[in-house]
Amino acid sequence: MSVIVKPIPATKEALKKFVQFGIDHYKGNDYFVPPLLMDDVNTLLPEGNPAFDFCEAQCFMAYRDGKPVGRIAAIINNVVNERTGKNVVRFGFVEFIDDAEVVDALFDAVEKWGKERGMNQITGPLGFTDMDYEGMLIEGFDQLGTMATIYNYPYYPAHMERRGMEKEADWVEYLMPIPPEVPEKHKRIAEIVKKKFNLHVAKVKSRKELKEKYGLALFQVINKAYDRLYGYSPLTDRQIEHYIKLYLGLIKLDNICVIVDADDKLVGVGISVPSFSRALQKSGGHLWPLGWRHFIKPMFGTVDTVDLLLVAIDPDYQGKGVNALLFTELIPAFNRLGYKQAESNPELESNENVQKQWEYFERRQHKRRRSFTKAI
Repeated sequence: MSVIVKPIPATKEALKKFVQFGIDHYKGNDYFVPPLLMDDVNTLLPEGNPAFDFCEAQCFMAYRDGKPVGRIAAIINNVVNERTGKNVVRFGFVEFIDDAEVVDALFDAVEKWGKERGMNQITGPLGFTDMDYEGMLIEGFDQLGTMATIYNYPYYPAHMERRGMEKEADWVEYLMPIPPEVPEKHKRIAEIVKKKFNLHVAKVKSRKELKEKYGLALFQVINKAYDRLYGYSPLTDRQIEHYIKLYLGLIKLDNICVIVDADDKLVGVGISVPSFSRALQKSGGHLWPLGWRHFIKPMFGTVDTVDLLLVAIDPDYQGKGVNALLFTELIPAFNRLGYKQAESNPELESNENVQKQWEYFERRQHKRRRSFTKAI
């Protein structure tokens, strides 16, 4: 039977099926970490995602003989296109069986949708903004995923190359054992930085204080620190408010480090979370009715792995050793919490500043992911 591709309406009911296909697609795979279904649904719903203020999107599903065999989202981020001077349609949330006809039908639909809106280039996998999943896995298919990353089968990048798509950017990921003590080099640098720039670690006593006192400043520093990185879409005030409500109330205070100056102005932040990978696998991406039980251990107990979600340093302080101050605070906290290893999560291969911060740590690059692009 031939493949039929249908646009998916932006309703909760339709998008639940869209997201669920991506979960079912990896049934029995030991390395895939499902998303929380409703998190992805809300990302794809205009009323659930402030990025729709400046983005357009359309989801598509591929069917053969009435059975779903693939899915993809077409996204246009008008802000990034204006900043780069390009007319790019992004593809994301892409899953498909190993079948050229299915792949071609899905990507042809995205390209047609993009060209109808004046786009002349396709790039991805990317989401609406950098807060979404980025990069197709090209190395590390036998490594456990994280809640913030894409997992895909090895045949995915082969289909990208078959369609004439080329590398645009790579992200690398590291697995690092937690040292029992802060490296001496970091201790010395941290002391120098504190004295030279009059910086210190803010002692945040509650999640409420974190949100109210530092929430806005935290995301403003992220905007400044990441502004010139590949494909970055600056967070708007509505997005910042959305993410403060969504995330900052859930973070363990011991897993976050906030660096401020003498005037209590935030100049750097490191955010990490206990690994939810196994909890998400056991839950199948559903909190209800009983999936929530699997999140008790990472939230309130002990897991071996901590996910390093992000480090953001104000550009005025980059390259001056502020990262060492973050590590002198976080490493003892990680040991208290019983973490044995840390996942770096994706870092742009071209971002030398972030790569340098690991130079005094034992580490193993265990994953690589890529964004592909071509003219349409």
